Amino acid sequence: MTQFLPPNLLALFAPRDPIPYLPQLEKLPHEKHHNQPYCGIAPFIKHFEDPLDAPLPTRAETREERLARKRREKAERRQAVLETELQMWDPHNDPNAQGDAFRTLFVARVNYDTTESKLRREFEVYGPIKRIYLVYSKKTGKPRGYAFIEYEHERDMHSAYKHADGKKIDGRRVLVDVERGRTVKGWHPRRLGGGLGGTRRGGPDVNIKHSGRDDASRYDERPIGGERDRERGSDRRADRSRERDREKDRGDRRRSRSRERRRRSSRSRERERGDRGAAGAGEAGSNGEDRPMGDEGSQNGMMEQEAGECGEGYISNENGHMMEPQVEGY
Repeated sequence: MTQFLPPNLLALFAPRDPIPYLPQLEKLPHEKHHNQPYCGIAPFIKHFEDPLDAPLPTRAETREERLARKRREKAERRQAVLETELQMWDPHNDPNAQGDAFRTLFVARVNYDTTESKLRREFEVYGPIKRIYLVYSKKTGKPRGYAFIEYEHERDMHSAYKHADGKKIDGRRVLVDVERGRTVKGWHPRRLGGGLGGTRRGGPDVNIKHSGRDDASRYDERPIGGERDRERGSDRRADRSRERDREKDRGDRRRSRSRERRRRSSRSRERERGDRGAAGAGEAGSNGEDRPMGDEGSQNGMMEQEAGECGEGYISNENGHMMEPQVEGY
């Protein structure tokens, strides 16, 4: 049958060539004969290094030590730069510091999108403004977030210093202070290690979250939120507790009223049932005839009459069923 297949299919069923035999080139490892027997390391000890001539072991720097070293080096470089800038810093000869320092107001935490005209509109309510100087970055040209406002009169500057602190402008509450660079002796800005507040004292365990124009010690013992917020919170908690007490008292009163109503209704039903049975029994025993009464009374009277006629039983006032009289001696 396979002779009828085409040559390309017959090639698939053709046997492979036999594997040629090749003689072994060398002996196997277990057939080799070693000239020297196995030995230990004793013959090689003389080639070891003398312990006295060995170098001292070197200790590698850990990750924590490397980070601490980098922080220390960065702080040293920063300290060197600060010392150089402190020697060159002279606010009285600064070309950008113009006008009267005692009529100049310092405004910080300004929104980066706030313009000079917006600041003028917000601070002109305290008095006429002579000049507004927005500070921009020398490298990028973007605003730094603070400005200096010079008023025409010193009293207007004091009014703005007193009332404008915390004012919201373009969604941010600004911080207002006097110009301390030319009015306070020994004053240094924040970039030179000075400034107010305690947000940049050191690590997270030292810094505080709040800063201000006054001494930072007032923030050390003050909890988050003002006195008014604490009073409001205590009032709300007291109101909620009083409301819960009222709701509890109302629920207790409602439950007690419902229990009392159920008791009264059960007592009245029992009393009516007893009165109806007694009335039916009394009328049936005295007259021996039917009288117009309720269905239950009529039924009790008829049963009482039948029992009296036959003399074989009596009527129970509780259930109205015929019961056999007790036999004497039992």
